[in-house]
Amino acid sequence: MNDATLKPSLSSRIQTVRTKSGIEAWLIEDYTVPLVSLELAFRGGSSQDPEGLAGTASFLAGVLDEGAGPYDSAAFHDRLDDYAIELGFSASRDLITGHLRTLSKHRAEAFDMLRLAINEARFDEEPVERVRAQMLASLRHEVNDPDTCANRAWFENAFAGHAYARPVKGTFESVPAITREHIIAYRDQIFARDTLKLAVVGAIDAATLARELDQIFGTLPAKARLTEIGLTRPKNVGTRKIIDLDIPQSSIRYGGPGLSQSDPDFVTASVVNHILGGGVFSSRLFREVREKRGLAYSVFSQLAPLDFGPLHMGGTSTKNERVAESLSIIEAEIKSLALEGPSEDELDIAKKYLIGSWPLRFDTSTKLANQLIHMQIENLGLDYMERRNGLVAAVNRENAARVAKRLYGTGEIFTVIVGRPVGV
Repeated sequence: MNDATLKPSLSSRIQTVRTKSGIEAWLIEDYTVPLVSLELAFRGGSSQDPEGLAGTASFLAGVLDEGAGPYDSAAFHDRLDDYAIELGFSASRDLITGHLRTLSKHRAEAFDMLRLAINEARFDEEPVERVRAQMLASLRHEVNDPDTCANRAWFENAFAGHAYARPVKGTFESVPAITREHIIAYRDQIFARDTLKLAVVGAIDAATLARELDQIFGTLPAKARLTEIGLTRPKNVGTRKIIDLDIPQSSIRYGGPGLSQSDPDFVTASVVNHILGGGVFSSRLFREVREKRGLAYSVFSQLAPLDFGPLHMGGTSTKNERVAESLSIIEAEIKSLALEGPSEDELDIAKKYLIGSWPLRFDTSTKLANQLIHMQIENLGLDYMERRNGLVAAVNRENAARVAKRLYGTGEIFTVIVGRPVGV
């Protein structure tokens, strides 16, 4: 499958909309169905949480749609329901993101609700305390979830002393300490026009969108006040950490330094990762860990191109007595790729899958808006949707071997195991 699959050219349909207040958005007009999908992102996320107040970004994301302007929490949600509007926010380590879905006939009401949430969120006591209780309940649940414990412990140890060590959802100590004033201060620090990214797909024209965006975002500060965060690399590579939990099956998370998405080798690294553990049924880890030995139901690897410390990561869950064997296989496959690179057959299978599945990321307006916002965040360019498959097709064995060596180095990883592993 080649780029002709994406017909007509999606890149050629992307309009760059610039408003009077200096806001920029990418728009694809589509009147096939009477819907409008909007994605937004502000630089920030949990890496900008105040010291000692981990979870502030997640707290803000949780209360933005819990009442705004003249509407308390109940009235706000009733209005969303009355007009079939989908509105929500979330936080990651590098971003605060939001999404809006609406029928085009309710566009005015939907955009007004987004405007209120961004600019006039009420942060009333009842919804703030309700969201706090939900966050604490989630933390209590995660205490006994080995996968979550392993992932959290991996970041806390790999990025000790860095902003990425902070748990995105906060801690039992930090969440009760976050006040309404902290949430408002964080919003005022992060929400600004210079770091705002916007993508819109659906039944709306550029001129109308520009007017609406000025109404929603035009009064935000021109510049965000972001705390400077230094580039870093994960610590403890080459070591293992065991966290005792009385369960019959251990959860394993591993990782090491990766590549940023703007790196010229990132696409090749994506192909290499697919060969290692990104391919669901064709990857080395799936074949060696699950199919040949039945050690685990699932095993995976992924690239995590974080802004200030990109990673390659992976994990699995297996019986305590099989942890040592599973880790031995995972480490051996990483080292093998680093030293020898992939085979021609592995490369061919990975490239065919990645090229063939690419159009599936654009088959709904929601998916398309997600891709557009991602392309903006990573500065991939307007033509990336058409260029990407050509970049994958151009990966040869020599390049894949070189990038595998660069990505995995000596093959050493930092591993966290939650459970009671035997022989580790």
